[in-house]
Formats: sequence, C-alpha cells, structure tokens
Amino acid sequence: MKNFLLFTFFVLPLFLTAQKPVLREAAPESAGISSARLRHLDSLLIRYIDNKAMPCAAALICRDGKIVYHKAFGLRDPETRDPLERNDIFRIASMTKAITSTAAMMLFEEGRFALDDPISKYLPEFKNPKILLEYNRQTGAMSTTPAKSEITVRQLMNHTSGIDYGSISSSEDMKLIFAKAGVYDLFTTENIALEENIRRLAALPLRHHPGEKWTYGMNTDVLGRLVEVWSGRSLAEFFRTRIFEPLGMNDTYFYLPDAKKDRLVPVYTEAGEPKTLQKLPVQPGYDPDYPIKGAKKLYSGGAGLSSTALDYAVFLQMILNGGEYNGKRLLSRKTIELMTANQIGDLKMWNPTDKFSLAFSITTEDNAWREPGSVGKLGWGGYFSTHYFADPKERLIVVVMKQLSGDNRGWEIWPLMEAVVYGAIAD
Repeated sequence: MKNFLLFTFFVLPLFLTAQKPVLREAAPESAGISSARLRHLDSLLIRYIDNKAMPCAAALICRDGKIVYHKAFGLRDPETRDPLERNDIFRIASMTKAITSTAAMMLFEEGRFALDDPISKYLPEFKNPKILLEYNRQTGAMSTTPAKSEITVRQLMNHTSGIDYGSISSSEDMKLIFAKAGVYDLFTTENIALEENIRRLAALPLRHHPGEKWTYGMNTDVLGRLVEVWSGRSLAEFFRTRIFEPLGMNDTYFYLPDAKKDRLVPVYTEAGEPKTLQKLPVQPGYDPDYPIKGAKKLYSGGAGLSSTALDYAVFLQMILNGGEYNGKRLLSRKTIELMTANQIGDLKMWNPTDKFSLAFSITTEDNAWREPGSVGKLGWGGYFSTHYFADPKERLIVVVMKQLSGDNRGWEIWPLMEAVVYGAIAD
C-alpha cells in the first residue's frame, strides 16, 4: 500500500507531466514514420525548386514531439547564391493570427472579457457600426445603413464581424475605401502605430452585418489592439513576455534585431515574359523588407510576425499539448478545446465545407473525405506562401516556409506535401 501511495501521489504526476512532448530530433521510425517514404518529400521540394516555381523552402515535420524531418532546400538568395539554412527567418503573415488569438485567450482566462462582449466596450470608436451599401468611385461618397448589431469579440476571432481587408479584398470598392482612409491592412514601413491604424479602420463601413457571413479581414488586427487594451502592454511586449520567452521561441519577432536581419529570406515573385522569379520590388505603401526597415511601429496581429519553421512548430506543439509546453502552461485544456471548435456554425468559408474556430481553419466530418487529414485537423497559411497544420488525432505537425508573393506555383505544392507526409505514416 505504501508503494502504491508513493506511486500515485509522487511518481504518477511526474510521469503524466513528462508525457507532454517537447520537440526533439529523432529517427522517423521512432515516431511511426517511414524514412524511406519521407524521401518523396525531398524529391517534391527539389522538383519545384528545379522547375523555378520557388527559390527555396524549409520544412519541418514532427510527430509525438519528435522532429523527424527538418530540412532546407534551394538558395535563400539566388543573386548571392547563399544556400537556405534551416534556421533562416521567414515573414509568416497570417500565421500570426493564431498567436494573437492565443494571447487573447490567455486574457480571457484572466476574466478580462467575455467572448460575446461588444468590442465597443473596450474600443469605443467601434460603437454603432455601419454597413456599406454603395460607393461612388469618382467622388468617394458612400451610402451606408446602421448595422443590426455590434461587433463582438467572438466575431473578430471567427471572422464574421464584417470587417474586410483592403489590399487583398475581393471588393474593388473596399480597396479604394481603405486606401483613401490610410489604413494599412498587412504591414508597412510607414510611421503609424497599431492604435492609430485601428482607429482609422473603425471609421470605415463593414462588408455585411456582424455574424451573417464569414469574411476574411482585419479582425485579428483589431483583436491585437484589444490585447493591448486588456493587458496594458504593447502587442509586441505581450507576445515576448507571455508567449515567446516561455515557449523558447527565440527567433519570432514583429521586427528583427540587427543581429538577425541577415537571416531574413528575401521575397520573390513571378514577373516578366516569360515569367521568371524576381525579388519583389518596393510598391506604394509597401516595402517587403518591413521587418528590418522603416518606422517599425505597426504591430499587426493579423499578419506582422516573422519566424522560423522550428519556432512555429513549438507554438503548435503547445496547442497539441493542451496549452502547455516544456512545463510552461499558457492555456488550459478546456480553453484549447474552445479555441479549436467550429465557431461559425453553418456559415460558409471559401471552401463551403471548411469551418473556422477561434484561431484556425478546421477539418470537419463534412470535408475530411477530401484529404488524408483527420477530423479536427487545424491549419492555415500566410500571404507569402507559408503553411502549417496540426493534426491532434495523429499527433502530427507540419510547417513549410517559402517566401513568394502573388499568383505563383508555390501554393500548388501544399496539398502535394500533405499527401506525401500522411503517406509516410507507417504505424
């Protein structure tokens, strides 16, 4: 009986704690992955690089916390002929969103807000939102109607608020409206802080009534500003002290320190006739080197971070661990369950069978038949052709980093990679 009590009260808790995976490199077979089949991934990435679809790519796969694949291919800069390294840094754009949602849910656990609170309770400039009816492109005049309801925090997190993007909107009217208002919806080197950017956004009309549709927009940028209000810290400071340092994400930043700027991978795009890969040029209001140049003041919670494949895999492992990593708990298991549940009901996304949670797209029973992933698989990507998924059922994480802008073949490779990775499962 004495030995049983010792095991129950002292040994068993330590054993259970030890079961939360911390990322370590290991042989693929130790995680039920075929190393021979993983070589198909080498061939796939090399083929796309050789075919000039992308200059380089970094990929990481882990299962049960074991890193079974972490490789870099191609040239980080074809002009200098420097090879890509595994720890090089990529602009992750919308992969920032899940981190901002995590920050918000940490404050949710502290009782700072309720998910169905109107955001005007904390940001009064969003009081009495209006819906765009008509826009005169010649005069800039617009007609609007009052929204049926206020925007809630939940609607920000699941992208049903009606807030649009500007530069990547499907609406030409919204593009013009955002530009005229001086709202930066992705990233910029200009001298503007998050507070002012969101204040400008609040004065713009919504695409539709809150809660009635799913519209991908600046919702998570507004959420990032709310994190600042709730916490009393800048978003960058909150991320650093509450998420990055506890998790050991030492290469994730809004703006890179000078000591690491040489590890930033350039952005390429297809241009010219015939189309060839070229460095993305500076454009009006947008410099692709925003993480290392300019005012460095806009902390975009929707698209502003740069990171490495390994750092982002650590973040995803924390999610799969139920909110804990390496003995540091960011969220409770129940909060993770809430964050990863369908939060849009029967509303349709781009793909009618996809659903969105409070942080991720999710694979449901309605769309699981389309792909090898499991029901409950979480994922998303970034504007510069970065992607990830985390499959709780298979205890599997995949992150791939590229730096491409525009309509290019770099996006084609993602479903092919998923097929190869799931095809390498051998247990």
